Order: sequence, then structure tokens, then C-alpha cells
Amino acid sequence: MSFSSIRDMDVKGKTVLLRADLNVPAERGKVTDTTRIDRLKPTIDLLRKKGAIVVVMSHFGRPDGENNSGLSLAFMLPALKKSWDADVKFCQSTIGDTAAQFVAGLKTGEVGLLENLRFHKGEESNDNEYAKALAKLGDIYVNDAFSCSHRAHASTEGLAHLLPAAAGLLMEEELNALDAALGTPKKPLAAVAGGSKISTKLKVLYNLSEKVDFLILGGGMANTFLFAQGIDMGKSLCEKDMADEARKIMKHAEKSGCEIILPVDLVTVKALQENAPHDSVSVKSIPADAMAVDAGPESVQNILSKIGACKTIVWNGPLGVFEIKPFDTGTNALARAVAKKTKAGEIVSIAGGGDTVSALENAGVAADFSYISTAGGAFLEWLEGRELPGVTALNKKN
Repeated sequence: MSFSSIRDMDVKGKTVLLRADLNVPAERGKVTDTTRIDRLKPTIDLLRKKGAIVVVMSHFGRPDGENNSGLSLAFMLPALKKSWDADVKFCQSTIGDTAAQFVAGLKTGEVGLLENLRFHKGEESNDNEYAKALAKLGDIYVNDAFSCSHRAHASTEGLAHLLPAAAGLLMEEELNALDAALGTPKKPLAAVAGGSKISTKLKVLYNLSEKVDFLILGGGMANTFLFAQGIDMGKSLCEKDMADEARKIMKHAEKSGCEIILPVDLVTVKALQENAPHDSVSVKSIPADAMAVDAGPESVQNILSKIGACKTIVWNGPLGVFEIKPFDTGTNALARAVAKKTKAGEIVSIAGGGDTVSALENAGVAADFSYISTAGGAFLEWLEGRELPGVTALNKKN
């Protein structure tokens, strides 16, 4: 795929409509996690340095096409000003005369923020008239919201066909990282897939099994695969009704030359609580009244031996119930090993998904991975092998 970058565009004196993702965690009118806001700063800094007038567009929550004061973006101004070190002005509209006058009044170096895009029904329906009304406000369109690009909305897909379009620095970084992970990766390539259920990640597992050399499974997902092999999982989280699907994936992986790595031992408890009494047992010896909560030490060593020669690793999901100590041990051990190899230049590591990011932060190594995606749904759909409308729309070939 070939896409334009804002690095190569002449934006001096021009109004840039920047699609951002400001759908951030918030409580009582205050932003509680500024990660997505902070990661937009390089794009905004570059556009301002190059003399552009920056108009930021985003959604927040699910107002379903209705004006909802409780979901207005106005409360974000203090957090945006602090993170971007810029004078950020707010407009209560997204289109029409009010928005046009607001944009016309912005000066070079200032940043404008339009109201919640989803206050208008045309946003989520990708209405062409709404996209045209947005396009009237600017000269250039920049998408820096990979996390929203799995949806064909007016501000993510429609606008890209109406104005000269480019990827922002965050989008560019994300696309380059994802290409390094599954597009044109250095091999051998391993993927870690964990979490509670396989039912929500069937397409992910099928796609990964076609592309990776090793598919490492953990958490409740691994339990379902073990059950599909005839192993009694006791009281462990396990989707017994998905056993047939698990067997299909194993057969598909075998045909594709992908080795699925399952636990050989597991940490089990009879009551799930912090510092609960626990044992490491063979997967063939799980007590009927116990549940698996983490990969056992032999499993971790087996995984580490498999990734020893790998050049690329993609990670989505923990190996166990990492939120409750000490059942983060397996996830932490693998995370720290991958981080060490990454820092040594031996491996390219890409991770994504909410639980994954939290697990890596818990292990203290999130900053040591090659790339951490905060995209959530878009990251998962990319793992499934789907085309993402907002990304495809940036393709110069379109």
C-alpha cells in the first residue's frame, strides 16, 4: 500500500482537517488517561511548525446522531492544551456557518477543535453530504486515527476522497509497525494470543495460523484448545461449545505449517483471589475442583525456547489472570524476555489490545516493545486480515 505522509505535503497557510481519536477514558468531566491525546502531539507539532491551521475532528462516546451535552468535547480543552502545549479553541458545531466562521477566525499556529462528530447522523452513516460539508472547512485531510479506521464513517473514509489526503505521523507509525509484523515480517514469526475466549477471536486465530511460524496460546483460550484435545480442565474458564472450532483451527494451522504452542503445565487455584494458595500441575492432572489461572513454569520455559530464534513477535492477550497477583508471573516472564530481546535488537515486537497493553505495563516493559498499538478494535480487525476502510481510503491507488 502506498499513502501520502504529512512529511511530504506543503501545508503552509492551509487549513488541515485532522481526524484524531479523542475517545479517551474520562470521569466527572476530566480525562483520566491522556495516552491517545499525547500520541497526537508529534503530528500537531509538525503541522504547526510547517505553518498550517489545524482543525481537529473526533467522536466521543455513542450519542447516536443526537446532540448530547454530556458527550460534548468541550471538557477536553484543558487536557489538550496541556498535552499539545498549544492554544486550543473550541467550536460547538462541526459543519455550517458557525463552523465556517470559527475556522476562518483561526490563526496560524492555533488549533481548533470541532464538536463531537457523532452528534450528526451523517457521521456514522458515511453520508456524502455530511462529508462534503466537512470538506468545505479545510484544504487538506489528515487521518491520524488508526483506531477509528476500521469504520467507514464520513470523517474516516468519506473525507479522504474529497480532499488531498495523507496519513498523520501516528497513523504512519502504526501502518509501518503492522507491516513489519504481518505484512513483510522478518522470520521466524511468533504470535501470542491470549485472553478469555476464542469465540471473539476466531478470525484472528485462523488468519494468524496462516501467517506465523508459532502460535502461542494462553489464558482461557488455551484452556478451550486443551479441552478440545480431551483434557479435563476442572473448573477452569473454558468454552466447551467451541471445541470443534478449536480442532478446526489446529488442523488449519497444521496444513499451514504453523506450530500451535499450548501449555504443558498450569497454575491452579480453588478460589480466585490475590495470593490464593496455588499449585503448578501438569495439564493432564488438573484437580476437578480447581481452575487454571496462569501458565506454569514449564510452559513458560517451553515458550521461551520457541521464541529464542524468532525475529518478530505479535502479541494480543495475556497468558493468565494477570490482574490478580501472583498470577501475572507467566505473562510477566514472557513479556520481560521479549522486551530484553527487543532492546538487544534481536526481535521486532508489536503488541496491541487493551488487556495486552495493561499486561505489559504491569510487567514494566511496555516502553521496551518496538511498538504498542492502542487501537483496540482496529488492531483486532487487522489481525483478522480485514481491509480497514479508513486506511484503504488513503491509498494513492484509489
